[in-house]
Amino acid sequence: MSKDKQKKQKAKHRQPGAGSSAPPQPEPLPPIQGPARAMVIMAHPDDADFLCAGTVAKWCAEGWEVIYVVVTSGDKGTHDPTMHPEKLAAIREEEQREACRVLGVKECIFLGYPDGFTSESAELRGQIVRLLRLYRPDVVITWDAFRGTFNHRDHRNVGQATMDAIYPIVRDRLFYQHHEHEGLESHQVNEVLLAGADKPDYSVDITDYWEKKVEAILCHTSQLGGRTKEDFLRERAEREKREPGKPIEERFRRWSIRRPMRQPQAAAPAEPRPKPQRTAAG
Repeated sequence: MSKDKQKKQKAKHRQPGAGSSAPPQPEPLPPIQGPARAMVIMAHPDDADFLCAGTVAKWCAEGWEVIYVVVTSGDKGTHDPTMHPEKLAAIREEEQREACRVLGVKECIFLGYPDGFTSESAELRGQIVRLLRLYRPDVVITWDAFRGTFNHRDHRNVGQATMDAIYPIVRDRLFYQHHEHEGLESHQVNEVLLAGADKPDYSVDITDYWEKKVEAILCHTSQLGGRTKEDFLRERAEREKREPGKPIEERFRRWSIRRPMRQPQAAAPAEPRPKPQRTAAG
């Protein structure tokens, strides 16, 4: 056999998978279904409605219970020279409440942090953990803290604090143990959808809820720069011309924890204390 033929045969035997079966591929996760309870944790008023209002509208129509948690009141988001932070915060909080009414969100909670100064702190994590233990959601939507493209510091820090709160802190009772004094037990969130991801792997078809999403977005008048419903309708019509029949989707990176909840263990019986030995008086 010539040397060239011997080299070709050796190369053939070294080919990946030759003579062995390919590694098994993980089964795709089933779609998230309800009705269930969801919590949307975002940095500013309007974040949720631009990112996931279609998903929220769909879930609310299906009977889900949805809670919004907004870490700041967006008190810096303006170019108006006559505006001041307290006034803007009040405006934006009311805009977010109105959007929640449009979508059917059950409750909207503001944590009151100053816009632009959110830090990934033990205080913020503790507040998020407490709300998770209080409302006990099955699914959480928050910002993707790890996307490789530009990311606002509030978005990044809220996403990071929420992810840390979800795993492992909220599940393990000795973190923020004082919550037990309020009757709040540990909790496990099994599904997290990370919004604003640069590499999404999970999508929700919101075609039937697109108009409801736009209605929620239009509640945030202070942030729209004069955009109207007609502007959104025109953009959709142009999209339909380019891509006829294509579904409208909201896309996320899915983090499915699916670890068994730690079961409380029965306390071990106390060992009997030895009786004190008496000594004779000298």
